[in-house]
Order: sequence, then structure tokens, then C-alpha cells
Amino acid sequence: MPLFEYTRWDGSQQFLPQSVDTVFDQLSEYLMQYGERVLRNMDDLEDEMPEVVDLIQKEGLIEKDTEGQWRVTPKGIRRIQDKSLDDLFQSFRRDSLGRHDTAEKGEGTVPVEDTRPYVYGDSLANLNLHETIKNAYIRQGGGVPIRLSSEDYVVHETEYQTRCATVVLIDMSGSMNRYGKYYTTKKVALALQGMVRARYPQDSLQMIGFYTFANLMNERQLINSAPKPVSMFDSRIHLRFDLDHPAHRVPQHFTNIHAGLRLARNVLSRQPAANKQIIVITDGEPTAHIEGREVVLIYPPAEKTATHTLAEVRNCANAGIRVSSFALIEDYFYLGLVNFVEEMARVSRGVAAYCSTDEIGNLVFESFVGGRRTRRFGH
Repeated sequence: MPLFEYTRWDGSQQFLPQSVDTVFDQLSEYLMQYGERVLRNMDDLEDEMPEVVDLIQKEGLIEKDTEGQWRVTPKGIRRIQDKSLDDLFQSFRRDSLGRHDTAEKGEGTVPVEDTRPYVYGDSLANLNLHETIKNAYIRQGGGVPIRLSSEDYVVHETEYQTRCATVVLIDMSGSMNRYGKYYTTKKVALALQGMVRARYPQDSLQMIGFYTFANLMNERQLINSAPKPVSMFDSRIHLRFDLDHPAHRVPQHFTNIHAGLRLARNVLSRQPAANKQIIVITDGEPTAHIEGREVVLIYPPAEKTATHTLAEVRNCANAGIRVSSFALIEDYFYLGLVNFVEEMARVSRGVAAYCSTDEIGNLVFESFVGGRRTRRFGH
């Protein structure tokens, strides 16, 4: 049995990590919590622990761009996504995942374990060759050559898998910085990316961050993102800013669900998928909306902003887009927010739920994959 001696580290001993992946996973946790400012401090870490940074870089998980700034590589991004997915799978049952909720049959099919006799019109791509040859061999009483007959053919059952286009709207307002709300939301979004890449490669999945404005985020931007810091503390705020010629300093920390939904609807209108959905994750009522070419900021939340937002929810529903809304109620039961997401569900005939950060992953994944399957039997 190995013996270990423990003593206080006095700084003179050399320390090398046992696993590059373990070190990168810890770096990823900091990225999830604090965003790109972690990468801006990588030079300091390189000065203090060059062996650690060198190991991660040689493994191809981080690199410097053409401007000499540190960034996570595509390999590193995939590891963060897969690690997020693994972490979430440990928190809820794997068998809760099904196929996409679908109202119509899609283009692709996926083989399943069941088999059945061939019927005219079936694709020979689904032929179970082993069972087919065995049937022919038995029918002719053994021997070679084996001569196939139509009655010998056996095919795999197939399950329709509808192509789905999804946009996840992520609240980046100032309040998301509390109680790990943004950290958990980002982890759920990255896990979704990992699952779509592995299980639904025909799908489209895009992320939009909404705050005072709304912007598409690619994978690297999502990893580097963080909530917008609060810059105004007035008890009442009513401001307008020109979108075409914004002021030098526009407060970023407001909640513009309206802008996020408009951008998501525009993105989905260019997708050919049969099923389209928007998943909204927020922790507050909307406090910003768009009027013409102006963004309007109102606090406390006003009926005017809610009306504009719900009108856009209705536009999404009329375009055939399913809207699922999830309200993060972490520190207190926010009745106004609960009422608002329920109203969004009523207008869109979609899904609404309020939950804690411990529950958001399970609920979002269930909303994404659904539970209804359409299986093809017979011809």
C-alpha cells in the first residue's frame, strides 16, 4: 500500500499538474464564471506558472490570435461543451432525453434496434444484411452459393427525426450576475451545443444575448461572455437612445427581450427547418424595448414595454415558431416575472416555467428535445 507524506508547501517545491485536461477544466470554470477577463490575465499566469500555460497550449486547447491575445481553440471549445454536457447529465436522468417534439415527419431517419420484413418501397440503406443472409441460408437448407429471394430481406425499423432550428435567448442583464444565474445558464447553453453537435448534426442552434440591445453569439463569444455591469442606480429611469447614432455611453444592463425575440425571428426566417423554436432564459421582466429606430429604457418595468414584447411574441407564434420561456427565481418569488412569462406562453401557445438554477438544465433540455416520437411501421 503506497505511503504519502503531507507537509505545508513553502513555495520551493516544483508543482506540475497530473493532467492537462484537469488544469484546462479549472481554467474553463473561471471562464464560465468571469468571462473573457480571465483570458486577458493569462499573461500574468504565464509569468507565474509558465509550465502550466505551456502544457495547455501544447495540448492545443488555448492559443494566441494574430493580435497576440489568448483565446480558446476549437478543440478547447468542444471540450468545454462536452464537459458541460457531462456535468448536466449527472444532474438528471439520461433516459429523460428523447427526440424533438414534432408536429410533422421530417427528412432524416435513424435506425433503431427493431427489424421487420422488407416491403416494396423501403430503402435498401436500412437493410439488415446479417439477418437477410441468414434467412436465405436457412430457406435453401444451407450450402453455397447463397441465393437471395425477396422474402429473405429484413430491414431495420427507422425513426423519423425532424430537422429543428433553435435560438436560445440568454439574459445578460446586470441581475444575472447574482446567485450563479448566468454561470448556470451559460453552462446549459454550452451543453446544448455539445449535444446538438453529437446527436442532431442536421439541426441549427444559435445563441443570442440580450441586454439593452441583442446580439448573436458564436461559440467562443458565448464562452467569453458575462452579464453587463449595472451602471445606473436611479429608482426611476426613462431614457431613449437612437439606434443608428447611439450616445457615447448607453447603459447596457437593461432587459430587452423584445430586441432578442425580433432578432431570433429574423434568424429563424432564414432557416429551412420544419420545426423552429425559441428558448428564452431570463431572471426579470423586460425593462427595454424598440420603438422605430430607438431603444427605450424604462425602470421599474412598465406596461408599455410588456406590450411591445408580447406583440413580438405573437409575431413569432404567427410565424410558426414555438416560444418556451424560463424564469429564474433564485433569491425571491418574483410574481411580476412569473405573470409575464405565463403571459408569453399564453400569447405564443408555448411553454412557461419558473425555476431555480438547479432546475434550469433539466427543464431546458426537456423543452428542447421534447418527448413525442413518430415511428414508421410497415410500408
